[in-house]
Amino acid sequence: MSNHTTNDVLNAIAAATKALAERKEEVNRLNVFPVPDGDTGTNMSLTMQTVVDNLAKLEIGCTDADVRKAITTGALMGARGNSGVITSQILRGLCEGYEGHEQLDTVALDACFARAVEVSFQAVRKPVKGTILTVIEDAAAAARKARKKKLSLEEALEVVVAEAYASVQRTPDYLPVLKENNVVDAGGFGLAILIDAFAASLTGKDGFVGDAMAFARPAPKVEIEQINDWEGSAYRYCTEFLVHSDEIDVDAAKDFLPTMGDCDLMVGMHPNFKVHVHSNRPDQVLGWFLTHDAQISEVHIHNMQLQSEERTEKLEHETQEARKPLGVVAVAPGSGNAKILESLGVDVVVSGGQTMNPSTADILAAVNKVNADAVVILPNNKNIIMAAQACVEVSEKPCAVVPTKSVPQAFSALFGFDADASLDENVEAMTEAFADVKTGEVTRAIKDAKDAHGNPIKDGDVIGIADGSIETVGENVSDVVMGLLEAMGADEADTCTVLAGDQMSDEELDALVARIEEAYEDLEIDPHRGEQALYPVVFSLE
Repeated sequence: MSNHTTNDVLNAIAAATKALAERKEEVNRLNVFPVPDGDTGTNMSLTMQTVVDNLAKLEIGCTDADVRKAITTGALMGARGNSGVITSQILRGLCEGYEGHEQLDTVALDACFARAVEVSFQAVRKPVKGTILTVIEDAAAAARKARKKKLSLEEALEVVVAEAYASVQRTPDYLPVLKENNVVDAGGFGLAILIDAFAASLTGKDGFVGDAMAFARPAPKVEIEQINDWEGSAYRYCTEFLVHSDEIDVDAAKDFLPTMGDCDLMVGMHPNFKVHVHSNRPDQVLGWFLTHDAQISEVHIHNMQLQSEERTEKLEHETQEARKPLGVVAVAPGSGNAKILESLGVDVVVSGGQTMNPSTADILAAVNKVNADAVVILPNNKNIIMAAQACVEVSEKPCAVVPTKSVPQAFSALFGFDADASLDENVEAMTEAFADVKTGEVTRAIKDAKDAHGNPIKDGDVIGIADGSIETVGENVSDVVMGLLEAMGADEADTCTVLAGDQMSDEELDALVARIEEAYEDLEIDPHRGEQALYPVVFSLE
């Protein structure tokens, strides 16, 4: 496998499993999606545990084919819950995609992820956008781009990991329940952790290489468990078990399961299958398979209604954060921009921007709302910097301004934030972090004028502004964006973050991204719904 031995891959799988196990409670706390099931982090962690347990049984000198079989078998047999079953299918697809490749390189990586998408989507009758399936799909797209760009394996893995986390951050855009609860998809986050830790271990990065671990496998048994995330479903019991049969009619079984409930999955192949369904009559589910020449084992029946109120109280208690040394306030227009900033660690977002400048009192109220000893303020507009600085003068709580002039600059500044550093150290680091970010803004002129080069602008023209200077004028948004990209030297940039305004449709955004990708093959595009008013497109180049 290229410069990586089979043992390297096994260690990376173990490291990924350990990383997820250490963060499973963090994943569990995200599990508010109203599909009743066991805790996502726990289920995915248990599924990976059985994979490692199965791999530990391999003899020294085993082939790559033996490794792939051990992974797929262990994942199938140990899959727990919806998330665990889908994880098992992603692992199966990754293994099947490697067949025919002699080394683990970018070409093989692309094939593995492409097959993982196919297999995992085949397992679900009605795939939902904004779940673990979306994350694996986006990660596969990143692997495909990496192959086309002929990146090294290490570079390709970095791109895939970055896109996996970016995809997780976008999941609330697809699922209202996530947005309402201000969380990302739990399964998608769990998958991103696995990919991240696997890549870190394989490439020798610090922080994820685990100690040698041993796993004990419990004997087959029936378990009746209390699960705390039932949210009023019509079905009470999460029922899952293994089916062993050489002759069972798979199509008939898949037709039967939906008649008993929902969230039904049946994966695998003769003679071993994994079944998962939410039902009020698990006895009838088990009975059907027993009367169709099948043996069953590893039966788990979870009562998803019990202790729902206690879980809710526990989650509410956990959200009451302890006072911290340093917090962040940011000003931003648009619900999408606010969500992104909050996902990057901003405590309070003040609604405002061009034509809607918040007052010093508004910013001060936000500073006082943050449960922290000191606060960093990101004004994100040149017209708001003075009000933010005035807030510093009157605030009883220590605070300081990082003089960002746009939301994209704030994104970069936040990557320089260190909660353990002092207020002054953070101001210096965050200011340095956004120094090289170029911002482009597209809007419509509200009166006749001239651009930076003396060319006439008519009221209603679409104009492109590069860091405050009007550089392009045109009749439509797409053309002006392309002209502005050229004027700003996009061919020398690595990344372009695009924020779509509330006047731009998803279809228009997709078309714009495709046009940019065609014109700038080496530019990594990161599109988001900013939902800012008046500016259909705001973008940055780095």
